[in-house]
Amino acid sequence: MTSAHERPAVQPGPELHGHGLRLRHWDADAEADVAAWLRGRTDPEFRRWNSPLRPVTDLDSARDSLRAMAANAADGGCAHFCVTDADSGMPLGHVGLNAIDHVARVTRIGYWVLPEARGRRVATRALTLAARWTFTELGLHRLELGHAVGHEASCRTAQKCGFPYEGTLRGAMFEAERLDAFRDVHLHARLVTDPDPLER
Repeated sequence: MTSAHERPAVQPGPELHGHGLRLRHWDADAEADVAAWLRGRTDPEFRRWNSPLRPVTDLDSARDSLRAMAANAADGGCAHFCVTDADSGMPLGHVGLNAIDHVARVTRIGYWVLPEARGRRVATRALTLAARWTFTELGLHRLELGHAVGHEASCRTAQKCGFPYEGTLRGAMFEAERLDAFRDVHLHARLVTDPDPLER
């Protein structure tokens, strides 16, 4: 039996299916995945709302980023999924769990969608699948979601997926493309006891 202080083994990329999507692990050896990762991370809309510590700027750095992400997920502290169309297999975006705390039973979730996939409820469907897996398979109690203040699309996605707004975290995120200035974050969260809005 796993004690409260042991981290249970978690597969870094189990496949999740539903709502017309397939969520699978990213493959650093697949050219299509590397190219999709590069396009997503260099997209102006992504860069407007995110400031990665290690920017992705070309195919080599995209491949390195995917390999580093897989290595970080190996011990169960995070889990990342390539969001794909269930029929075509085409990459549509990303959803990831970070800072999984198996003791406090809480984690943080983030997502982005490729430009050509926007307006198709991809983020909403992917977030719903990932949240369900987080609660049922990982046994977590609380799933937190934060976005930069002003990111209305992300705010709407959170609300649709049953993540109510809980408050504002002051200076909790870097400003766009800067590591020397900060901006506020809206915090949303969902508990395992909250209803699934897409199953009402």
